[in-house]
Amino acid sequence: MIFDQSEFEIRCEWGENGVAQLAPISDVVIIVDILSFSTCVEIANRRGAIVFPYQWKDKTAQEFATSIDAELADRRNSGTRYELSPASLAQIPNSTKLVLPSPNGSALSLKTGNTPTLAGCLRNSHAIATSATTYGKRIALIPAGEKWENGSLRPSFEDWIGAGAILSYLKGTLSPEAQIAIAAYQSVQSNLKSLLKQCSSGKELIAKGFEQDVDLAAEINVSTCVPTLVDRAYLDRTCAF
Repeated sequence: MIFDQSEFEIRCEWGENGVAQLAPISDVVIIVDILSFSTCVEIANRRGAIVFPYQWKDKTAQEFATSIDAELADRRNSGTRYELSPASLAQIPNSTKLVLPSPNGSALSLKTGNTPTLAGCLRNSHAIATSATTYGKRIALIPAGEKWENGSLRPSFEDWIGAGAILSYLKGTLSPEAQIAIAAYQSVQSNLKSLLKQCSSGKELIAKGFEQDVDLAAEINVSTCVPTLVDRAYLDRTCAF
């Protein structure tokens, strides 16, 4: 098909439509939602927590968490113990079960079907790329993007750059979309943290008092954790197999 980049081994496409096009014909899918879903998952999994992605930020999230005897990560500034904030998960105890609602990263994670699925960010970009190659040569990167108020996709700087960081470690035939993501990442790599704070999503978090989340998300290759979706929950791959 024209839009599935099937003539290339390494593919990259945005959001839900990207998952629909690429997941069925790929050996592994990598979800990239830098601010903040995939960064939250990496930090929680690295500490041994189990993360259950959940699509909706409504009362059903608490009902689901209760049904599986899990903690709920609530909205930022909710005053709860855990939030959709990497900083709030920095000390999460080992073996904690955490439901993480997100209309972006969580929703995409739950749409990949039977295709192995990883959560990638800047913090674990090299480890994720290395792990992805163990599933096969056909690798799909899905930058999540954000949503405008009308629900339409807002392609985001941070997810494009995050996808490019992971793609830069992969070998194989690259689709044009993958090539331009790598070029974008390499062009800003030396000034990445500053630009993350200046991009729209970064400015939004800083204005709400969450600059530490941006700082954590901007760290490159500080983790070897490989969040892997197993039975609809993310675990560090070293614990999942």
